[in-house]
Amino acid sequence: MNVKVKVIFYSLYGHVFRLAEAVAAGAREVPGAEVELLQVAETLPQDVIAKMGATEAKKAFAHVPIANPRTLNEADVILFGSGTRFGSATAQMQTFFDNTGPLWSSGALVGKVGGVFTSSASQHGGQETTLLSMMTFLFHQGMVVVGVPYAAQGLLLMSEITGGSPYGSSTITNSQGERQPSANELGIATFQGRHTTQIGAKVAAKG
Repeated sequence: MNVKVKVIFYSLYGHVFRLAEAVAAGAREVPGAEVELLQVAETLPQDVIAKMGATEAKKAFAHVPIANPRTLNEADVILFGSGTRFGSATAQMQTFFDNTGPLWSSGALVGKVGGVFTSSASQHGGQETTLLSMMTFLFHQGMVVVGVPYAAQGLLLMSEITGGSPYGSSTITNSQGERQPSANELGIATFQGRHTTQIGAKVAAKG
């Protein structure tokens, strides 16, 4: 049975984009999965992005289509990725969530399967609060929320600093964004995409 998956992210410097690619790759490992990689619309002016030094980074994923919040109901599985802003998702992702009101009022996402992933500059930079706060959107929409179980062995790695938690995959960028997602972090993200899609396929089959 085919299962439709949307992996939707907001990324400024490319870190969350790389996680999103890994999540999508994991989802594609599930037989019958039809996976779309999408980004939410940017709300910052181009001159502000330039001043933040993000222009070149943005070019790496400029080809990724913009997600339409009104069509989330087309998917069986939806995973959202956003960087951390003071312990919550970015304004861009929050704006995307805010534009799904008609889906909420009609119950269009009730029973869909979803998960979340994030990044932060430091090891304790609000990753878990961001993941949990993003989950509240899924709960309010009536979705089935899936995390990352400890079957993902990368969660137990102690020999290096790494992102990743039972609430979702993540990466640590360092203060200037110079640290890219590690192999372990990408492995957790791939596990998340595969695991969430597998559950979504089971739910869709019984639906």
